Order: sequence, then C-alpha cells, then structure tokens
Amino acid sequence: MFKRIREEIAIVFERDPAARNAWEVMTCYPGFHAMLMHRFAHQLWRLRLRWLARFVSHIARWLTGIEIHPGATIGRRFFIDHGMGVVIGETAEIGDDCTLYHGVTLGGTSWNRGKRHPTLGNNVVVGAGAKILGPIVIGNDAQIGSNAVVVKAVPPGATAVGIPARIIEKEAGDAVGKAAGFSAYAVGSDMNDPVSRAIHELIDHGVATDQRIEQILAHLQKLGVDCADSAARDHFDPGYLNKIVD
Repeated sequence: MFKRIREEIAIVFERDPAARNAWEVMTCYPGFHAMLMHRFAHQLWRLRLRWLARFVSHIARWLTGIEIHPGATIGRRFFIDHGMGVVIGETAEIGDDCTLYHGVTLGGTSWNRGKRHPTLGNNVVVGAGAKILGPIVIGNDAQIGSNAVVVKAVPPGATAVGIPARIIEKEAGDAVGKAAGFSAYAVGSDMNDPVSRAIHELIDHGVATDQRIEQILAHLQKLGVDCADSAARDHFDPGYLNKIVD
C-alpha cells in the first residue's frame, strides 16, 4: 500500500512543475486525495459493501470536487491535475500512467446496465474539459485535446480534437506523443487539423483553377474571342482566406 502511495506522490512531481515537496502534495492536491479515497472505496465495492463504497466516494466528491464511482477500475500512477469537475463513471476502466485534467468526463450514453463507460489504455492524456462518452476504447499513448467530445474509438498513439472529436495528423518527425514524453493538456503546437488542411487544399485548388482559366481566356483573346465579360470576376484573395482558416 505504501509503495502505491509513494508512486502516486512521485507521479505528481513528474507531471506538475508547481509541486515543491511531498508534504505539499499530500495536503494540497485534490487529485491525490481523490485517488486515495477511491482506492479505499473501490475495495469496499469489491467486497459488495456498495452503500458504504458510494458514501466514501460521495465524501471524496464533497472534499475534492472530483467524482469517481467506486466501481471504476483505475491503474497505477494515475494523475488528476487540478481536478475540479472530473467525473468518472461506474464501468470506466483506466490503464497505467494516465493523466486527466479538470473538467474531464468519462461518461455513459446509455441507461442500460453493463459496460457503458470508456476504457482508457496506458499513457493516455485527456485535456481539460474533454468528454469521452460511451463504451469506447482509447488506445495506448493516445491524447485527447482540451474540450474535445469523443464518441468513437481512438487508435493507439493518435490525437483527437474537436466536437465531435476527429483524429488529427502529425507531420513527419513530430515530437508530440510518447517520443516527447508528457504533453500538457494533450495539445501540441504543430497539430494538423484535417478540416483546416482540407480547406487550405481547396483554396490552393481554387488558385490553380483561376490560373488555368486566365490562361484559357488569354488564348481565346489571341484567337479573337471577346472574353471581357468572362474576365470580370470577383476578387479572390487566397492569402486572406488561408490566414483566417489558420
């Protein structure tokens, strides 16, 4: 038990540069308190002392602002940063070395009994305000961006952002992810949003199409065809459009 507590304290120093010493972590970190009380409540739940387990989790929610159902299964070295507003449902499963920020919900989308909450693999980072809903699987080393709403499975190592969440691509040599270690708030500076990328490609295609049209009109004018009306078009500013898309 004491080894697990030491692990819970050590992981705070790894992922929060504001942590100064173990005493501060033990007395001032609600995520640490919530995890200690959940470990106890979960054992009561497994012993079928269901009311007592729920009461312990209720007290933990009142003290920390973090609601973890005692039935939820959580792995080792789990870290909740800030913590206020975190909700973890009964059938949620969380692997080892995961990080959740404030406002995260691991929720269900059904009133039916059985598995209805998400499963997080190992080394998953979930950014502030993100909602992961339903019995979906978030693969190992995946990252969920802040305020994302995830309703579909996320493959291992992927990053999901947006509402509804979509998988974003990373450029070759991207340092975000496991190779770079921990990524605060599951957000990187070089994330490539597929929607933004598609719009940029459409703008580029529009520019190329305009150039071809101008070449065709120039050839037609050389052949004596009056193209004055066709040449008068609305001004298209690709630089401005690319700027507002970014």
